[in-house]
Amino acid sequence: MRWTADFFDFMPGDGSRFLAAGWLRRAALAAGGLLVLVLLSACTDGPRTNAAGPAAATSEGDVPLPPDADIDYKLGSGDRLRVIVFGEPDLSGEFDVSGSGRAALPLIGQVQAEGLTLSTFEDAVEQKLQEGYLTSPRVSVEVLNYRPFYIYGEVGEPGQYPYTSGLTVLNAVAVAGGYTYRANQSRVYITRGTGDEVEYPASQAVKVLPGDVVRVPERFF
Repeated sequence: MRWTADFFDFMPGDGSRFLAAGWLRRAALAAGGLLVLVLLSACTDGPRTNAAGPAAATSEGDVPLPPDADIDYKLGSGDRLRVIVFGEPDLSGEFDVSGSGRAALPLIGQVQAEGLTLSTFEDAVEQKLQEGYLTSPRVSVEVLNYRPFYIYGEVGEPGQYPYTSGLTVLNAVAVAGGYTYRANQSRVYITRGTGDEVEYPASQAVKVLPGDVVRVPERFF
């Protein structure tokens, strides 16, 4: 259809304004359609992810680390315990684990503690109390003072030191006067209980547990 001057004369107002308004409407529709396409594309693509994935674990993170002292901690000689027998204050108190690995408790005498977790020691005390003394006793045990750890080798002041919760290898070295100039500062060796000596990286990630024996080796270059 060809637009003529008569047609514009028939339309009210200026024909040029009519054409401009039509062009603006078409432009607005086109822009709206483009916006819809952009939004649909964004929904389809979803969130962007890093194609490379998470960073690889460091070699230090791959090393099996000793557990924290509060997780499945096994009692040993030198630990000081608070034993509470609910409803029986005369049977409650603070007791040391002796060199033989036992704790001497009121009424029931010597109870094996070394090598047991807190929960298994509680069970052992409850079992002994049930053997002719109490009916359904309830016992709670906590460690008041942990047995010390030992550190020797290339440190300034080797020896026995009190254990503190959360102690790490680097904390232990600092407590013992720091490294000597001959020390290999990249690794340590830890003996736990009756186990073998195991090598670990000298790191804040490596925990020292009560009774551990830590050896700082000498460097050879």
